[in-house]
Order: sequence, then structure tokens, then C-alpha cells
Amino acid sequence: MTTHRLVPFLALEGATLLAGLGNGVAMVAMPWLVLELTGNPAAAGVVAGVSALPMLLASLFSGTMVDRFGRRRTSVVSDVFSAVSVAGIPLVALTGNLTFGWVLALGVLGSVFDPAGVTAREAMLPDVARTANLPLQRVNGIHEAIWGLAFLVGPALGGVLIGLFGAVNALWVMFAGFTASAALLALVHVPGAGRPLAKHQPAFWAGTLDGLKYVWNDRVLRSVTLLSSAFVAITYPVLGVVLPVVFEQQGAPERLGVLLMSFSVGGIVGALGYSALGHRVHQRGSLLVGMAGGVVSLTWFALEPAYGWLVAGAVLGGVLTGPINPVVNFVLQQRTPELMRGRVMGVIVSVAYGVVPLGYLAAGVVVAAIGTQATVAICAALAGVTLVAAVLSRPLRGMDVGPRSTHAVDTSELLDDQLPESSVR
Repeated sequence: MTTHRLVPFLALEGATLLAGLGNGVAMVAMPWLVLELTGNPAAAGVVAGVSALPMLLASLFSGTMVDRFGRRRTSVVSDVFSAVSVAGIPLVALTGNLTFGWVLALGVLGSVFDPAGVTAREAMLPDVARTANLPLQRVNGIHEAIWGLAFLVGPALGGVLIGLFGAVNALWVMFAGFTASAALLALVHVPGAGRPLAKHQPAFWAGTLDGLKYVWNDRVLRSVTLLSSAFVAITYPVLGVVLPVVFEQQGAPERLGVLLMSFSVGGIVGALGYSALGHRVHQRGSLLVGMAGGVVSLTWFALEPAYGWLVAGAVLGGVLTGPINPVVNFVLQQRTPELMRGRVMGVIVSVAYGVVPLGYLAAGVVVAAIGTQATVAICAALAGVTLVAAVLSRPLRGMDVGPRSTHAVDTSELLDDQLPESSVR
């Protein structure tokens, strides 16, 4: 393998790391900035809540944008607009007119472009894997591990930058990250990443519907999407809502940080393990083991063991659940025609953006009503039900597609007449 063939893969993953770091810094810097401006904790929640709706709506059309304008072009433009929206905040601050309204408006603007960038990078993975002659499972595992690393390091980096330079100036680092990401993505010159191959490009409404129809009509994709999304909606709120409440009541934020970091490190290890072994194992088995690991971890949390054992459970849970996202990506990539990959990938991204906030909202209501331990127990039981449904699901038995699953499949010879009629105009 020549270094030249690896350049697109390395550039794509470098861009993923930089964009992820930027978003990770934002998780800390934006709420901190709002608190500095308003002194109102509720205002920080308003920014996150108001940004969620346009992000969800944008994610519905992100896949159509990718298929219409091209994967590399969409990813570059997305990062450029993210950089511009981030730079707008310190630029307004230089005029002395920075208010909560400006932060809210620019935060919403930045959130609109993020889903398209995520979808475009995911859609390019088979292209770079094929060029580098790497197993697609390996590429997916590395991609998810790098994404996990970015969100592990990003918030910590944000805290350090705020301490050194202040919240406003910390955003310049985000600007630099998104700009560098766009520059790296411009280097991803591989077949399939440039201009769309279809003679007629998908219209936005019809193209989005085509992606939804394709996922729904493919029994394997439908089952994988619904079951994995349900699992995420059940498990993530424990990390994002329930555990923060537990350690806030204890006055021990550092313990929460260590616990979440432990889970993230485990997830990175699990994704890298899948990267090394994914082309040798059954995809259905990997998914079921990952879901079982989540059930075991939630059950362990519900038992409220000593803190050290809690951390050990978080690491183990991260390792076991780490392969879930790479497996879902791989199955989607293998079962989707080249010319529809963006639209189908966009469906998965939009579902993820939709179910996680709903899970957070439900968890908050349940915690207020019955307490943290009972909420974790309910989440563990629901995750167990989801696991049983996955074990019994007949469509999931079609996840393993045979020998061709070891490398990215070149389907670039597909013609327009293989697409649904409504996807072209």
C-alpha cells in the first residue's frame, strides 16, 4: 500500500478529529459564555434547546444535499459555514455589542450546517476505504474511535481554553479547527467524493422522502435503525441526565467527569477493537454483544456499587458498546446504492438527532418523579427488552452479507434508472 493511497483516509479522519474537537469545545464554551452574559442557567438551556430544532430539520435534508452537491463539496462548505458562525461571536464582541441574542442567533446558524458535514463525512468512508484498500469495518471502527476521542478531549480542552483566554477567545480555537477541517477535506480526492454521478440530482423534498422510503422498505435497515436508535435513546440519558443529577447531589463533579471519561475511553477501545476484528466476525453478533454490554452496565449502575466499581463498569460498558455505531454504519453502507448513500445516511443522522433529545427529556421527567436509582433500573429494563427484540428479530439475521462485506463495494456504475423516480426532477 502506498502512502498516496492513504492520504484521503488520513485527511478525512484528521478533519473528523478537528471538527469533533470544535464541537466538543462548544459544549463547554457556549454555555459558559451565556452564563457570563446573563447569569441565568436557564438561558444556557435555551441555546441548546432552540438550536436542537433547526439541527433536526437540517439533518432531514442533509443527505439530499450530500447526494445533490457531492460529498466533498458539502463537507467543506459545512465546515466553512460552521467556522464563520463561530467567528461571528468574538467579532461581535470586539464591537462591544455582544448580547445573548447574538449568541443565540449565531449558535442556531452553526447548528444548521453541522448535520450535513457529519453525513458527508460518513458517506465518504466507503470511498476512502476502497482507495486505501482497507476493510470497510476497519475504517468504520477507526472513524468512530476518532469521533469518540474528539468528544473526550474537546470538553476538557474547552475548559482549559476558557481558563487561559476566556470563553469568547476560546471560540477562535473552534474557528481554527473548522477551517483546518475544511482544508483537509479538500484533499479527499477519491472516486465518489466529488461531483454527483447521477445526470439528474435529487430534489430536496422528494430526495428526503426517497431516503426514508428506502430505509423503511429494506427490512434489515429498518430493523437496525429502529432497534439501535431505541437503544441509544434509552442508554444515553443515563449518562447525560441521571448521573449528573446523582453527582450534583453529592457535590462531586470531578467524580462525574472521571466516570464519563472512563466510559468514553472504553468506547474508543471498543471501536478500535472492532476496527481490528470487524472483518472477521459476524455483524449481528457484534451488535447483540454491544447491546448486551449496555444492559449489563445499566444494571450495574442501578445497583449503586462503590465508586471504583462504578468506574470499572463504565469502562467495560464502553468497550462492549463501542462497536455498535461502526456496525450500524457498515450495514448501511453495504445495503445502500452508491447514488443514494447520502440520503440514506441522512435518515440515520436525523433519527439520532431526534431520539436523543427525546430520551433526555423523558429521563428528566422520570428522575423528578421517582428518583435516580429507579430511573436507571427502568432504563436497564427497557434496554433489556430492546436486546430481546434484537435477538428475536428475523431481519437482523440478514446483516451479514457474505464475502463482499470485507471491503468497500464499488457500485459507482449504478445508473439513474436504479433510483426511485421521485428522487430526480
